[in-house]
Amino acid sequence: MFYRDANIRPFDKKVWLSSPTMHGPELEYVKKAYETNWMSTIGENINEVERLASEYIGVKHAVALSSGTAALHMCMKLAGERLYGQPPMGHGSLEGHRVFCSDMTFDATVNPVVYEGGIPVFIDTERETWNMDPAALEKAFEIYPEVRLIVIAHLYGTPGKIDEIKKIAEAHNALVVEDAAESLGAIYKRKETGTFGDYAAISFNGNKIITGSSGGCFLTNNIEDANKVRKWSTQSRENAPWYQHEEIGFNYRMSNVIAGIIRGQFEYLDEHITQKTAIYNRYKEELGDLPVSVNPFENDKATPNFWLSCLLIDKDAMSKEIRGETEYAYIPEKGKSCPHEILEAISSINAEGRPIWKPMHMQPIYRMNPFITKSGNGRARTNAYISGAVEDIGMDIFSRGVCLPSDNKMTTEQQDIVIAVIRRCFD
Repeated sequence: MFYRDANIRPFDKKVWLSSPTMHGPELEYVKKAYETNWMSTIGENINEVERLASEYIGVKHAVALSSGTAALHMCMKLAGERLYGQPPMGHGSLEGHRVFCSDMTFDATVNPVVYEGGIPVFIDTERETWNMDPAALEKAFEIYPEVRLIVIAHLYGTPGKIDEIKKIAEAHNALVVEDAAESLGAIYKRKETGTFGDYAAISFNGNKIITGSSGGCFLTNNIEDANKVRKWSTQSRENAPWYQHEEIGFNYRMSNVIAGIIRGQFEYLDEHITQKTAIYNRYKEELGDLPVSVNPFENDKATPNFWLSCLLIDKDAMSKEIRGETEYAYIPEKGKSCPHEILEAISSINAEGRPIWKPMHMQPIYRMNPFITKSGNGRARTNAYISGAVEDIGMDIFSRGVCLPSDNKMTTEQQDIVIAVIRRCFD
């Protein structure tokens, strides 16, 4: 193992991919909730989280919810009702309708489409930002011109080509839901992500750039939509002296205790972004002479929050690796490496990495859903991709990519050791 080298030893304390970083004020706000007995889904902390989120991001309204997934679900429900009207009882607002979705993302981006009865159609990835490819989106509208909803994610905190996607959406009279769960604080053309979609969601999950251990926010500029989400997220209780319900509701409101943690974290968001940026730049500089690259972004348009730093091995520097559904194998080769060799090496020094998100169109649960590349129907070309005859960009990035330790508490000395271990993989 790599740590058996005389100069490389495992870390005494694990270096995480991305873990919570607490500062002190969080505990004071939680203590205040405890001492005043505001322990449920009402309270000053919730109000402050909504104010801080809306002001920082630049939207008129933020609704504090139990998770980013809950916020995305509310986005889908609103979009479906706006497009297709209120559904019959027991049906989702997107029932039977196709929805164009980012392909290379976490499945929480896509699952809420299915909660509302929609049919995800996956749009391939582009190489400049690793996000939804506008050219593939255009092709998708040629195949499915009836689609009226696009769901985009900003992968690893890097803004996608949102101007091009919005222009296509407007041309086809389609709404955009923006999954900014990973990109809080990222900027595109001097505007925060989360401000471009008709509806948007952010996350405060335990590994995000700021956290409450859980939680999320629904973002909108429309007060009526914000009020609908507040109602739906508290079991759709009507304004009556008893419990009156005329719609299906959800138990999605944020706890005032969780909100206290998030409230205390907000003042450190810019500091966390600065720390993450330094980690990314150090990987980029120190690994620059290897046959690898780091996750890209549009320098002239975007400033990522650099939530996760990632590495992509050059094609001609890839050793042989094969993956099944849950297992993998590789053959070490001198001067070459592969994702799992690097991940095993990182793990051997008590640090955490992980593979790039596996594209949704290759997930067993979504393997029968349509998948569109810029060349057309990707499903018809899957066997050709496997044989190497055509390009499936998302699968190519997945097959060669690694998420590196990006914890903002990682010291320069610790990162130097991680870098040394990666370098040894190519010896």
